[in-house]
Amino acid sequence: MGISEKLGALVAIVILAAGASADEREIPEKKRTTLGLYVTSAEAYEIWKESPDAVKILDVRTPEEYIFVGHAEMAFNIPFAFQTHGWDADRKRLVMKRNPDFLAAAQSWAAPTDTILTMCRSGGRSAIAVNALAEAGFTTVYNIIDGMEGDLVDDSTSVFHGKRMRNGWKNAGLPWTYEVDPERVLLSAEPEEPAGKP
Repeated sequence: MGISEKLGALVAIVILAAGASADEREIPEKKRTTLGLYVTSAEAYEIWKESPDAVKILDVRTPEEYIFVGHAEMAFNIPFAFQTHGWDADRKRLVMKRNPDFLAAAQSWAAPTDTILTMCRSGGRSAIAVNALAEAGFTTVYNIIDGMEGDLVDDSTSVFHGKRMRNGWKNAGLPWTYEVDPERVLLSAEPEEPAGKP
């Protein structure tokens, strides 16, 4: 049995131990991918922990999110999109612009057959990133469906209503940090000129 078969079996065991197979889960449309491979944050951590040399965790959030919100200790950051300073009035948020170097950075970081567990804030952007990777030839890319921060609490009686306190890496008590390892942040081929000291 090769490494990919062993990892596939491991993923199946972790998901079954969690109580439901990927096919039995109700995955929201915005978190679905063309590859159809899904794990929760807790499952992703268990899978990585069993085989840290063979499993890669990819965080596709913006560098600002990765640094200031925190990130899984073992995750590499290749932003799928960058935040701009333009405001989208309809969506009531800042406009995002796709990272033109995303696929090139991913291809320099991982082989198309590597097992990659992909996360964003709550599973939406990571689904789009998984689809882009699949289109580029990657075959074993899972979407971490609850992401780093989890889903919104939808309970108007709760003090946490409207906050990302439901599931997610941080809410599961998994290891995360604000510390940045520059070797794990893959931005663009050409570094920008550093800003002067304040």
